[in-house]
Formats: sequence, structure tokens, C-alpha cells
Amino acid sequence: MTTNRTTALTTALRLATDGLPVLPLRAGKVPFGNCPACTRNVCGGRPNMKTPGPCTCPRPCHAWAAATTHSDTLNSLAWAGAWRTAAAVAYHPGGASLTVVDLDNEGAIAWARAALPATRTVRTTRGEHWIYQGAMPSANRVRPGVDIKSAMAYARWLGPGIGALAALPDVVRALAVRAPAPVRPVTAPVPAGGGVCRHRTPAYLERGITMAEQQIGAATSGVHNAVYRTFLAVLSAHGRCGCLTEAHTARLFAAAQAKGETPRHCTDAWANARTRLGV
Repeated sequence: MTTNRTTALTTALRLATDGLPVLPLRAGKVPFGNCPACTRNVCGGRPNMKTPGPCTCPRPCHAWAAATTHSDTLNSLAWAGAWRTAAAVAYHPGGASLTVVDLDNEGAIAWARAALPATRTVRTTRGEHWIYQGAMPSANRVRPGVDIKSAMAYARWLGPGIGALAALPDVVRALAVRAPAPVRPVTAPVPAGGGVCRHRTPAYLERGITMAEQQIGAATSGVHNAVYRTFLAVLSAHGRCGCLTEAHTARLFAAAQAKGETPRHCTDAWANARTRLGV
């Protein structure tokens, strides 16, 4: 950990030369507060911080998005006050195509040694950072004592560590894929008439799919759960009667992906909904 401007800035400049985007941290491992110019990301950060985007403000005010490899910015007068009071240097792993598996205790370390491929490790105050080559979404509390820091996150620089970098394994990527939240059981009546849906008209089906697309599109938070619940509702109405076609499913998946869901998340949510309803 660094404690003065000269040491912090020297470390930051060296790391930036090596291609690691860096930023100063104040006491408590906290980034410097947002400045008025960056309110609501008007400085260049992406809307709602959904994807990484550079901060064009010259101040170190945007946490992970302020991390930079530009020496002129790091040496600028606008950053001088931050380096003067910096308690540590941090870096944006995702910006350097890295992923840090943050192991916060001995139990987490024991799990990693048994479950993860060996890679570069850095000792921390309470545990270890396991660093892999490759970026992915960040996620907290993926298991007891384990956080993932990569895209849209920062990690303290605690030294180069030991060991060779390994490629980011699928087992780490899978940790960030969260299962849908439990939902209340849904009773789906079996249509009368040997599986023939009494609502099977083009207008009814079109209206239902359109409403489902709108419901997904209107989700402002908890998108994955919103997608799952919408899939569940559609399948509860038409999952047993053969009304749904691949074209209908493709429209629902497209609406979900427009909100940031991956094809894999769509497939998993659809399969989970089918399993819940027994169709």
C-alpha cells in the first residue's frame, strides 16, 4: 500500500507504462468522490454504467472508469490533489483484459486451490487475489468469501504476485451466472380438447407476444428475473397446446437480449420456466 504522492504516482506511472489502467484510492480503499462535471455520467461514462466507458473528465472521480494508462493525465494538475492524499493505487482489471478472483479468507483460498486452475496469486490483508488473463462481468459474493473483479470494477495494487497468468477458465465465468430468483408456484391448467388451445387465434397470440416484449422492454432493474417471469407467463398460457413457434420464441429472446441478456441466459430462463411448469 502506498502512503504519499511520490510513491503512489511513481507506482501508478510504472503500471500505466505496462498497460494497466490505474487510479488513486483514498483511505478505506475508496475511490475519490464524483465531481459535479461527472454527474449522471455526462463526462463520457456509459448510461447506467452497463458497459465500461472512459471518463473524459481530467479528475480521478469516476472510480473504475477513471482508470487510465495516459501519463499526461496521471501527472496533470487536476490529479495532483488526489495523489497527494492517496492511500493506495488501484487498477481496472477489465481494462487490461484481466479478472481478479478476490478470496477473502482461508476457507475461500482452500476452495480455490481445490476448484480453480493455478494462476498468478497476490497476497492481500485477509486472503489472496487470483488473477487470470481474460475479462468478464464482475460479481460480488459469488460464493462465501469470493468476489470477482473485472469489467466495471477496480482492485488494489498489492504487488506483482507470484506464478504465471493462466487463461480465464469457464469455472470462474460460471460463478457470475446467477440462477433466477425463486417465484411463487404457477398452476397452468391443461387446455380442454386434447391439447388444442381455445385461445388459438392469430390476434390473441400476437397480442400476448407483443405484451411480453413490452413487459421485458419496460424492466428497469432485475432484468433477468423480469425475463424469467415473462417467459413463465407465456408458457403458462401456451406451453402445453402447441401455439408457440420458433418465431415467437425468437421474438422473446430478442427482446431479452436488447435489455442486455445473453443468449445463454435466455436459454436457461426458458428451460427453467418449462421445468417449473412441467412442459
